[in-house]
Amino acid sequence: MLRRATFGPTAEEVDAAESKGPAATLDALFNPAAPDAGAARTPPPKLGMVVNEKSDRAEQIRTVGAWWLDRMVQAEHQVHEKLTFFWHGHWATSADKVKSGPMMLAQQQTLYRTALGDFATQAHTMLRDPALIVWLDGQKNTVKAPNENLARELMELFTLGVGNYTEHDVREGARALTGWTVDAKSGTATFNAKRHDDKPKTILGKTGNFDADDFADILLAQPVSPEFIARRLWLRYCSDAPIPQPALDRAKTQPTSSAMLRELLTADGHTELVKQPVEWLVGALRQLQIRPGDLNDNQRKQLASGLTQLGQVPLRPPSVGGWPAGAAWLTTSATQARIRLAQTLGARAPQPVIDRLTAVPPPQRPAALARLLVVDKFTDRTLAALTPAANDARRLLTLGLASPEYAVN
Repeated sequence: MLRRATFGPTAEEVDAAESKGPAATLDALFNPAAPDAGAARTPPPKLGMVVNEKSDRAEQIRTVGAWWLDRMVQAEHQVHEKLTFFWHGHWATSADKVKSGPMMLAQQQTLYRTALGDFATQAHTMLRDPALIVWLDGQKNTVKAPNENLARELMELFTLGVGNYTEHDVREGARALTGWTVDAKSGTATFNAKRHDDKPKTILGKTGNFDADDFADILLAQPVSPEFIARRLWLRYCSDAPIPQPALDRAKTQPTSSAMLRELLTADGHTELVKQPVEWLVGALRQLQIRPGDLNDNQRKQLASGLTQLGQVPLRPPSVGGWPAGAAWLTTSATQARIRLAQTLGARAPQPVIDRLTAVPPPQRPAALARLLVVDKFTDRTLAALTPAANDARRLLTLGLASPEYAVN
C-alpha cells in the first residue's frame, strides 16, 4: 500500500503503518493531521527576469525541474505529491515546446491545487492553463482559423478516450475553444471575444452556443468520463491488467480524485508494477535521506542527467500521451542507466544510512538492505549477487538499488 500510494516509503514509515494498522494508515495517508512541513521547506522558486532569451529561459526550466524533484523527496503528504505527478503525466505538457519556466511552474501549481479534488474543477481550470494552451496550439484557434489540437486531445487523452467521440465533435469542440490567447511575456491566458466563434455548435448530440466551459461540461457529463479517469489511475497505481468491474463501478462514483484513488488502492486485482524512473529515483532519495536541494550544482546535474538517460524528466513528457508504463522501462539501456545512477546514489548516501547496514554482521546485511529499501524479499539469485558485497556497504547499497526487486512495487 505504501509503495503504491507514495513515491517510496522509508522503513520508519512502514513500521509506523504496521503499528497503526491498515485503516488508520489509509486515513493518515489521505487525511493528514498536520500541515506538510516538507512542502513548507520547499516553496516554489522565484524566477528572475529573462535577459538572454534562450539561456535564461532554459535555466528557468531547469530551476523548476530541480525544485520539483526536491519537493517530491521532501513532501510529507506523499499521496498529494505523487498524485500531482500523475496529473502531470495525464495533462502531459512539455517545456520543450512551451519554453517558459513560469508557465510550467504555474501549471505544476495548478495541478497541485486541484490534484485531490473533483476532476471537473481540474478540467475547467486546465482549459485556461497557459502552458497547455501553448502546448496544444490553443492560442492559434480562432473563428477564422480553427485549430483542432486541444479539442481532440481533450476528448481522446484527457476526458473520454478513443472511440467515444467523432471527428464532427472534434471540429465543433474546437469552435467552442476559440478565443483564448496567451501573453508570452506575462505567461497569462486571456479570452478575446473577437476571436471566439459565437455561433451554435453541436457536440455529442447537444446543440448550443457553447464556449470552453460548456464544452468541458458536456464531456464531463458523459458516463465514460469517470470510467476513463478510473482506468488511468488503475494503470499507474494498481495494475497493467484491466480493472475488475466491481472496482470500476465503485471508483467511478467517488466524488473526488483522492477518493477514487483510495477506492482503487483497496480494491482486489493488483499486480506487480514496474516503477517509473521518477518513482524509482524519488523513492531511493527518500530512503537514503538524500535531499536534492542540499546537493551542489554538479551533483544535481548528475541526478537530472540520470533521469534523462532513464527516459523520464519532469516537465518534459515525450508527447501529449505522456510517458509509457510497465515493461517499457525495462530496456537494456535503461538498466545500464539505472546502475550508473545507483552508483551515484550509493556514493552520496550519508554515513548514518551506511551505519544502519554495518550495524549488523555481514551475513545479515542483505536483510538489513531489504528493510532499508522496503523490499519484501530478495530472490536467491539477487542474494547471490549481494552476498559477496556485504563487506562494502556502499557497493551493497548500489546493487540493491539496481536489483530487479527494487525496480518493481
